[in-house]
Amino acid sequence: MVLFAVSIFLSAFLLFQIQPMIGKFILPWFGGTPAVWSTVMLFFQVLLTAGYAYAYWLIERVKTQRQFVVHISLITFAFLILITLSMVWESPVTPDSSWKPESASSPVFDIFKLLAVSVGLPYFILAANGPLMQAWFSRMFPDRAYARLYALSNLGSLLGLLMYPILIEPSMSLRWQGWTWALGFLFFGLTAIWVASRSGRATERAQAAVGAELGRVRPSLALKLLWIALSGTASLFLLSVTNQITQEVAVIPFLWVLPLALYLLSFILTFSGESGYPRKPVIVLFLLSAGLTLFVMLNATSLPIYWQVLAYCLLLFSACMICHGELYLLRPPAHSLTTFYLMVSIGGAFGGVFVSLLAPVIFNGYWEFFVGLATTIAILLTVLRSSPEGDHTESQVQNSRARFILTTFCLVTLMLAGISRFFSGALYAERNFYGVIRVNERLPEGSMQKAYIMSHGITVHGLQFIEPELHSLPTTYYVPESGAGLAILHHPKYGQAMRVGLLGLGVGTLVAYAQPGDEYRLYEINPAVTDLAEGKGGYFSFLRESQANITTVLGDARISLERELSESNSQNFDVLVLDTFSSDSIPVHLVTKEAFALYLAHLAPDGVIAAHITNLHLDLQPVFWQLAQHYGLSMERINYEGDPMGGFASHWILMARDPALLEQPAMQARAMDLHNYSTSLKLWTDDYSNLFQILK
Repeated sequence: MVLFAVSIFLSAFLLFQIQPMIGKFILPWFGGTPAVWSTVMLFFQVLLTAGYAYAYWLIERVKTQRQFVVHISLITFAFLILITLSMVWESPVTPDSSWKPESASSPVFDIFKLLAVSVGLPYFILAANGPLMQAWFSRMFPDRAYARLYALSNLGSLLGLLMYPILIEPSMSLRWQGWTWALGFLFFGLTAIWVASRSGRATERAQAAVGAELGRVRPSLALKLLWIALSGTASLFLLSVTNQITQEVAVIPFLWVLPLALYLLSFILTFSGESGYPRKPVIVLFLLSAGLTLFVMLNATSLPIYWQVLAYCLLLFSACMICHGELYLLRPPAHSLTTFYLMVSIGGAFGGVFVSLLAPVIFNGYWEFFVGLATTIAILLTVLRSSPEGDHTESQVQNSRARFILTTFCLVTLMLAGISRFFSGALYAERNFYGVIRVNERLPEGSMQKAYIMSHGITVHGLQFIEPELHSLPTTYYVPESGAGLAILHHPKYGQAMRVGLLGLGVGTLVAYAQPGDEYRLYEINPAVTDLAEGKGGYFSFLRESQANITTVLGDARISLERELSESNSQNFDVLVLDTFSSDSIPVHLVTKEAFALYLAHLAPDGVIAAHITNLHLDLQPVFWQLAQHYGLSMERINYEGDPMGGFASHWILMARDPALLEQPAMQARAMDLHNYSTSLKLWTDDYSNLFQILK
């Protein structure tokens, strides 16, 4: 019993250690967007299903004597792959820089390819271990319940997930994280081989058990559909709530750990025994949290982030408790164990596929949240009438429940698809891997002139007045009195063929400052943003009407700058604008020690770096302060209060090697006094960063 428990716990622990670790490792290669995490989760859900399918095949289709030989051979092959990769990479599971994507055109495929090569087979084996060990355990000990082993598996998953940000990430570099995980897999593999060998010696007993089970009733199609529907709804709700939090509330990378932890906690509680799922209190909690969440959504701009996250997480937890609690109540006898886990994993994978692949095609907003909410309500309604009545058998009731849940899912999806396409309220809306971009026509606060506004979630990425005579007016965070405006207008080379670099295009407002002969190089990862800035739909014309020579580079800015430095030396920017931190989805890899070394390599000796740090939830000043101290740069903070002509309140950090560049009277008039400022924040590097330390 102990060895089975150890093997199951270890596999679950390692499963959820590798997810945040490899997610953080590849995050910078794909722009640091939350969609990377969703895609990583989708990959692992699909692979989890493959692992469960393998376990089902092994138990149901392979002779008992051969099961252990097949599984031990697979583990040994995984060992050989890890040893081989350790000879060419920095660690057995962290790919080298040659695997970085060359373009942003197919991020989902590139992420899947990276994960398949680096951790595919080990994860596949870890995924299969839980159902395999529980099936072998049930054969060796037919009188003991297996559900507690499943709860133990989810406890291991939860601990693995929580230990990463609390203990592993702050104390170890990614390289050593990779090595530690690989050694953990080696220890797990040896344990699994030992358990498989011992189980193999009990072949006769297992064969007798199998023979006795042949005459038992197998799960009906209706029951299998219910398992899929329940697990699929929980998975769909997990990813949709994660998207809702990280895109529409605060896009803080690794805030995704909290929803996933609650998802796993619901598994632990519901599969720990009958008392783990008190149905009536859970239903009351769901109804209250649903009302609270709707209130939060209607008052999102006026409520603190913590209340918003709390409401969404309570709703997610109660919904998962309902789905997983009903799964527990519908669990089969031990002889159908692998079938049960296979259906559960298929449902989980379907939820991931729907949110990550189908929803971006059929919705132009994050409407899958409401699909998950409606489907959970449908499950709740079926729960209230779940007992057979009159002449209705249990099978008929299950069939009716499955039809009602699936019908609700399909109807709500179709209805919301139509609403999102034809009644979204936006002039233009497009959803892709990087989020939802919308264009609206509005009157900016305090202004009498209408403007087109581009937004991503709750973050405005620029506006341009509709009146032709106001087309060239710099607006939002980029007015002449803002940090970026001052850096360009008061640079010694202004009007003398300046070279300006911009990370984060928006609507292209900054090119309004361009003079004939200037070179503006614009880096943007989202093709939808580039299309709109270049004139798609006729909303924005800053780029089209500019007098500068403009080059737009599509892809992650850091990867593009690294490639340019290796191919054609420095860009020698006179002003380098970092405009990638205004939303809460800050790409951390663009504000590390290594990133700044790259920026300085591309900066002219008398160049200025202007970093936009206007942010609702994060205070980036201490991060830039430490970077300035490390590289010996002068630093000023420029604040602007906003104006009625489309100028937004903004906060900028200006940095330069030469202090004289920042001592212009116009800059000093708006500069904050930083003479007595200091911070204990640790310098951010590619191996270390902590967003929670800079939450406001």
